Parts: sequence; structure tokens; C-alpha cells
Amino acid sequence: MPVPHIRHATPDDEEPLGRLDRATWSPQHAVQPRPQPPYDPFFNERFGPRDHLVAELGGSIVGYIRIGYPTSLACNTHVRQIQGLAVAEEARGAGVGRALLRAAQDEARQQGARRITLRVLGHNTPARKLYEAEGFVVEGVLPEEFFLEDRYVDDVLMGRSL
Repeated sequence: MPVPHIRHATPDDEEPLGRLDRATWSPQHAVQPRPQPPYDPFFNERFGPRDHLVAELGGSIVGYIRIGYPTSLACNTHVRQIQGLAVAEEARGAGVGRALLRAAQDEARQQGARRITLRVLGHNTPARKLYEAEGFVVEGVLPEEFFLEDRYVDDVLMGRSL
């Protein structure tokens, strides 16, 4: 199985990343409704290419990870937060998510971060298993934080030291 190539996003990645984001939308991980046309731009004033790493297999984008700050507070700048992760259906099981997570941790370290966190829906077992396998631990749970598809779902905060 080929190893995914991980790189920083560029402005030219806008369209393929938007398509990937829409194609991978699922109530397993999304708290927003399914995107409908006209679609919002993938990059915006809050998150631009500099905040994304992309994974390529065979020259095609098959995944991305978004890294940001959990807050705008100066006293919190030593922490980065994964604020989005998507892997194309056809690339699942090929190590793309794992490679993106590892690259995000390397990027956060290079930026001087000491910790990295993320939030995951309690019912997203595959993602939680991947995060745990990569050293993330549950640091908090907001019980029944979201009401999705006629049921209450926990919001799970996970993190790890870098």
C-alpha cells in the first residue's frame, strides 16, 4: 500500500478540499447540517491554507487535517487543536488519518506548541480508537452536548502532550 504524501495546503487546494469535505460529511462526526448549494468556501477568514495539511495518494488529495488555536487568549498559545480531519472513503484503511495526525503533531511542535487537543463525538468509535492509538487520552466529556438524529451525543475532549 502506498504511503500518503503530506504537505501544507495551498490556495489551489480550495476546490478539491471543498469537494472532499462535502463528500465525507457524516452525522458520525458533524454537528452542522449537511452542506447544501451554494456551498461556502472551504478557506475563510478564520482558516486558510496555512491551517491545513493535506494528504495525497497518486497525486490526488485524499485527506486533510485542520490545526488551529483552541482560544484567542495569549495564555493559551502553547496549545494547538485539531479542528477538522477528513479522509476520502476510497483511502480509508490506508494510513491516511494516522499520517495526518502525526504530521499535525509535528507541525504543532515546530510552532512551539506543548499540547494538542481535539473534540470528537462520543459515538464516533473509529475516530476515538485512532486518536487513542496515537496517544490521545480522554480529558473530559460533556454529556449529551448535542442532539443529533433523534439522540443525545456526548462531546469528548481528548489531548496529549507534545
